[in-house]
Amino acid sequence: MKSQITRANSIVAAVLGLFLTLAQASAAQAAEIKVLCSTALRTVMQELVPQFERATGHKVVVEYGVSAVMQRRVEAGEQFDAIFLTVKQLDALVQEGKIVPGTRTPIARSGMAIAIHAGAARPDIRTMDALKRTLLAAKSIAYAKEGASGLYFIALAKRLGIVDNLKLKPTDSGDEVAAAVASGAAELGMLPVSEILPVKGAELLGEFPKEVQEYAVSVGGVSAGAKQPAAAKELIKFATAPAAVPVIKAKGMEPER
Repeated sequence: MKSQITRANSIVAAVLGLFLTLAQASAAQAAEIKVLCSTALRTVMQELVPQFERATGHKVVVEYGVSAVMQRRVEAGEQFDAIFLTVKQLDALVQEGKIVPGTRTPIARSGMAIAIHAGAARPDIRTMDALKRTLLAAKSIAYAKEGASGLYFIALAKRLGIVDNLKLKPTDSGDEVAAAVASGAAELGMLPVSEILPVKGAELLGEFPKEVQEYAVSVGGVSAGAKQPAAAKELIKFATAPAAVPVIKAKGMEPER
């Protein structure tokens, strides 16, 4: 009887030991990933990240902001694992050795567009002449000074020769542009489609005419100093998988390959 109890205790101990070993192995495989991400891709990542966490067991901590600001933070030495920025900023970081070159991956693109206050009159922007009339008639136009859409808009206004005649309202971020339009503080707001659709109190007036349209292209990469490079690569792969396409399209973007 005593030997049976001893044998039973040994079996229990062995089973508990196996469970502990498996739990430790699982914990060792799970990682916490720090991610820097431009606001153009925010709504996509807000849906994909929880899916990725459930699928892998990894934890993802994301900070969102203007790509140019994120670039400066990286150049100043901030630690991170994965990053998603617009092309110009990420490519600059690749050149500076901050991003592993082979990890540069196109994710999605969003067309440049104009936002209006929800329920407001919808002026015509379908042709270049109509666009110019609408811009010149606007009482105020909000744009992010360092955002991809803001830089695009100011460059376009200069090409059209109307920049000095516009009532401009520069801001520090796309979030401030969206807030100005939603509150009525700005009549028009310049943003990628993906940053307009989720804003309560604002509506998408439309994209710019095809002959002058440009896109905010989001690309991903892994930090040269990543603490979790393998998990960071997994996240980028997850964001480019076929299952991510419906999410990307639902958020006003197109897959970029």
